[in-house]
Amino acid sequence: MFAVIQTGGKQYKVAKDDVIRVEKLAGDEGAQVVLDQVLMVGDKIGAPLVAGATVTAQVVAQARGPKLIVFKKRRRQSSRRKNGHRQDITILRITDITAG
Repeated sequence: MFAVIQTGGKQYKVAKDDVIRVEKLAGDEGAQVVLDQVLMVGDKIGAPLVAGATVTAQVVAQARGPKLIVFKKRRRQSSRRKNGHRQDITILRITDITAG
């Protein structure tokens, strides 16, 4: 069985024992996290959420994503700005999907 969840403004299709990388969530390594914004479970489609459905996950690690270069330039102005950005991420292992 699979589920479609929403966290951090993004949607993820997950199944049991999947490992996903999401925007930073509160919790230490090894902690359990309950994701209750479930948009779809199997063939049940929510409007917008499936009532009573939850996805339980375990925090594998708190990490940082790859470095992205943000470069801004205005033509004919000799104006340039270069910045780097690394997003904080949480790596989750899906342990259980409850249809509700």
